[in-house]
Amino acid sequence: MDFFVDRELPVPLRTQLQGLIEYGIACGELAPGEALPSVRELAEKVGVAPMTVSQVYSDLKAAGLIDTRPGSGTFVSDSHQARLAGRADVSELHRQIDHLIDESRRLGIRSSDLVSLVNARAFYRDSVGPRLRIVMIGIFQDATASYAKFIAARLGRDVTVEPMTVSSIERNPAAMARANSADLAITFANRHREVATLVPNTKVVTISFTPSEETRRALASLDSLASIAVVSRFPDFLPIMKSGVQRFAPHVSEITATTLEAPGLETLLANVSVVIYASGAESVTDLLPEGMQAIEYRHAPDTADIERVIVPIIRAAGVVSQADDTSKRDAIDAKV
Repeated sequence: MDFFVDRELPVPLRTQLQGLIEYGIACGELAPGEALPSVRELAEKVGVAPMTVSQVYSDLKAAGLIDTRPGSGTFVSDSHQARLAGRADVSELHRQIDHLIDESRRLGIRSSDLVSLVNARAFYRDSVGPRLRIVMIGIFQDATASYAKFIAARLGRDVTVEPMTVSSIERNPAAMARANSADLAITFANRHREVATLVPNTKVVTISFTPSEETRRALASLDSLASIAVVSRFPDFLPIMKSGVQRFAPHVSEITATTLEAPGLETLLANVSVVIYASGAESVTDLLPEGMQAIEYRHAPDTADIERVIVPIIRAAGVVSQADDTSKRDAIDAKV
């Protein structure tokens, strides 16, 4: 192994030398039982004071990484770290670590921040055990949080579901790192390609979303004489949204659909009795006359898709879902 220090770095020479030897042991370049240069030899080779090398050796010995044998010299000890480096399967882990470092640099994440993220993730996994971490990636924060809560309730205590938006992942390197370290990402079918590009290290799946129970009840309870304005931020969502309103409020015949940015919106709103707005178009409520009924057309994840798409994945990972718990209880009750 080559021993060197860089005097142009803002890092003490002693720290550099100690880190170099630790890295050599961890990566297998210095194998258990291998002899290290004497204090004088290493000091001359690196160009530092013998006292510096002596202090480094003393710290490494205290850490159990090297042994000093009187009359024989200094050797790499048979430490746990050295044994790990000697395992053939750990070389793949080193490759993955290098890839993680390269990816973090591409994202502009500093080495110290990456170490903090890894430590936080390791602490989390140690504290909660083998839980599966899922990210629900949506467009609007409040709606995405409700989707994540719904999915988490269906999957049970051994799965965590974190809500994240596309914009937060794009803007925040830490959020992108969290999303890329998740076990699974869930999103909408029309956002799959976009999300898969944002989180290339995470498996991305899509599920269907249907109008929530609260939305369906609110639409079903509308007066048949009501005149409705359906409002969305996105023009391409209007046909789906209007169709859903007609499905769950078939008794209402007067329905007009428009976008949040459409000319004449305020005039339209002044001539209807109920406004149904899509998630993300909440600002339309600021334009409504006092007392006018407004209903958010909110979706919820399709329960059947959760069972069909997500549950098999978490089962394959060895995690028990809420559905599995229910099935086990039903089986026990049947036996009793």
